[in-house]
Amino acid sequence: MGIEFRFADGDDADSIESLINEKTKAIYLEMIGNPEYNIPDMEKIVRVARKKGLPVIVDNTFGQGGYLFNPIEWGVNIVLHSATKWIGGHGTSMGGIIIDGGNFDWGNGKYPMFNEPSEGYHGLNFWEVFGDKSPFGNIAFAIRARMEGLRDFGPAISPFNSFMMLQGLETLSLRAKRINANALEMARWLEKHPKVEKVNYPGLESNKYHTLAKKYLKNNGFGGVLSFFIKGDEKQAATIIDNLSLISHVANVGDTRTLIIHPATTTHEQLPKEAQIASGVYPNMLRLSLGLEHIDDIKDELDEALSKL
Repeated sequence: MGIEFRFADGDDADSIESLINEKTKAIYLEMIGNPEYNIPDMEKIVRVARKKGLPVIVDNTFGQGGYLFNPIEWGVNIVLHSATKWIGGHGTSMGGIIIDGGNFDWGNGKYPMFNEPSEGYHGLNFWEVFGDKSPFGNIAFAIRARMEGLRDFGPAISPFNSFMMLQGLETLSLRAKRINANALEMARWLEKHPKVEKVNYPGLESNKYHTLAKKYLKNNGFGGVLSFFIKGDEKQAATIIDNLSLISHVANVGDTRTLIIHPATTTHEQLPKEAQIASGVYPNMLRLSLGLEHIDDIKDELDEALSKL
């Protein structure tokens, strides 16, 4: 399709800026990153984007439906969520959402598909009709995503799944509060466990992203997912999973249930070892997505499983 992606070295604003040229169309990143739970310095990245006349697109799935982080408050232009996770929150439906911040000039000359006549809509110019002078506000991106993206690609969620997502939203803040509290307590407990080598979670003061997490994340939360590295190998990581029953072995996050996965042999299995390590995935690492269970029950089960090492 003639589209080139350039991967920055980490989430440093200077690294991102060094990759931008006259053909660059957008800056795309995650908040919070997965699988390293990195916290990009969004304020600096947005500043770079403004200087270059580019939109910032953020996958805010780990921002828990806006409970932890609201990208638009920091100048982000387009926000994406996998609604399958915390928004739905029960592991029952698949879906996603696009949020248009209405705060980017798509008529700046770099985006002809917003400024040239659309043949499918009788010569409609999206920016002229739905841009910053529209009586509806600047909704050009959202409207084009619906009128052309939805039409051409067909990602239409069913009414029942939509209902389940809306039902999940009703309890999002309650679930997120409990999940974040469980995650922080679990991270602190694992960090002191004799069978654990390391814990990766931005809520820990030992984590390199802790200062940025305190700057950007709201509601006294640091995320619902953590990773821990056992003092063992891949086979012993599998042994831990095999000895769990309350904690589910599922490749999902943001559920009411606590979930565990071994990324190196599941979510990142298709990558060569070098690429896995570059992305923060190691043979002795397990990912834990905290649910709503009582934290003592989760600790007891993990402690019993770790005793098998």
